[in-house]
Amino acid sequence: MADCPHALGIDIGTGGVRAILVDVQTGKVLARADTPCPLSSPQAGWSEQDPRDWWRAACDSIAAVVQKAAAEPSTIGCVGLTGQMHGLVALDENEQLLRPAILWNDQRTIDECEAIHERVGRERLIEITGKPALTSFTAPKLLWLRKNEPDIYARIQHVLLPKDAVRLHLTGQHAIDVTDASGTSLLDITRRDWSAEVLGALDIDATWLPPVLESPDLAGAITSEAAAITGLSEGTLVVAGAGDQAAAGVACGIATSDTVSINLGTSGVVFAACDGVPIDQTGAMHTFCHAIPGTCHLMGCMLSAGGSLRWYRDTFCPSMDYAAIIAEAMQAPAGCEGLHFLPYLTGERTPHNDPTLTAAFTGITSRHTRAHFARAVLEGIMYGLKDGLDLIAAHGPSPTSVRMTGGGARSTPWRTLAADIFGIPVQTVTVNDGSAYGAAMLAMVGSGHFASVEEAMKICVSVEDCIEPSLGQQQRPAV
Repeated sequence: MADCPHALGIDIGTGGVRAILVDVQTGKVLARADTPCPLSSPQAGWSEQDPRDWWRAACDSIAAVVQKAAAEPSTIGCVGLTGQMHGLVALDENEQLLRPAILWNDQRTIDECEAIHERVGRERLIEITGKPALTSFTAPKLLWLRKNEPDIYARIQHVLLPKDAVRLHLTGQHAIDVTDASGTSLLDITRRDWSAEVLGALDIDATWLPPVLESPDLAGAITSEAAAITGLSEGTLVVAGAGDQAAAGVACGIATSDTVSINLGTSGVVFAACDGVPIDQTGAMHTFCHAIPGTCHLMGCMLSAGGSLRWYRDTFCPSMDYAAIIAEAMQAPAGCEGLHFLPYLTGERTPHNDPTLTAAFTGITSRHTRAHFARAVLEGIMYGLKDGLDLIAAHGPSPTSVRMTGGGARSTPWRTLAADIFGIPVQTVTVNDGSAYGAAMLAMVGSGHFASVEEAMKICVSVEDCIEPSLGQQQRPAV
């Protein structure tokens, strides 16, 4: 289907499902549609969703995007899938849902993470999977089910991640890609397949897990049943796709170590392609398989990036919009005359990996105004992200530029501040659909329109804006 003019990208996000239709010749997004999904928190620290809501939202978004673009379903050559990582979808022998999905931001599995480290060995787990066990990952959720919901655990026959649960509806096939599998604590990232050693140590049945594919590999085709529900053509190809961060990395053109991406949303994700399979034995920086076949990427996650700015607004100036807050912040001098903000409102993952950390303003004096506090928040976020950049530089060549995406990337003053703190140019790219666009690019590769992910990046990704650091680069304050 390389000659079909359109590709479809679907992103199963936490807040909802986005679908975009892309012209494969120009890379232009012809239409996009978003459908929200409800989120449930049955207990403090818990985060769950009903996977049936993902499927309903996917069907609605697919229908809407095709209608908006006035496209014939037969013109869509391939579908790419992406979505929230780490979530646990448990099915029985008849592929029926056993319970709501436990999501990436669920925090109930602290004890299970420790149990995994005891059974496998923390250093050995990092050596195999590229990172320690974290509460967000899938394996701890399985151990939690075994302990707390044994009747449900006893009925498990299939384990899927969110986007792959939607794939099952579309194609009738079980599959997962290497990037999403990397976030389960069960994948050997060097072999790019499930780890028999980890599965054995945790007593998890390997037959529950789907086959592991590279991101642009074909993973099935739209069934007649799915065609009737979605309006897509039966037989339309579907690729393996990628987890949302790897798909966003594809959409930013991150193929080599010189350019990294930073997704500045509620959290902040630093993403870098790398050579070989670097392992940080401290567990601060995490290694995943990349969506470019045979390669890996490094990733660090700061939990309260844009979330810190939202907290500041809601707490101190709820009547102001973000643009006004940032403009006010720029009235204060660099360094905020000794006022600093530590952005650990919800603990931290990179580089400290400590859920007990708390945030703080330090160095407050009578000289400090609201503008100083606003700038201190912005600077604290950027220095937190620079921790991730420094870890990447410690595992290879120092990055020479950053491509910034997410809501925070829309602010020119904030990008200017970032360039000064990072000491390297900060760029934006022309397409802002992030993970969904990366999924569509992988679909173009899988359908044969492009020969490789790298070729798709060269054609589809271009820099829109670039801000150079000032000559007097801002220096990190001592706290």
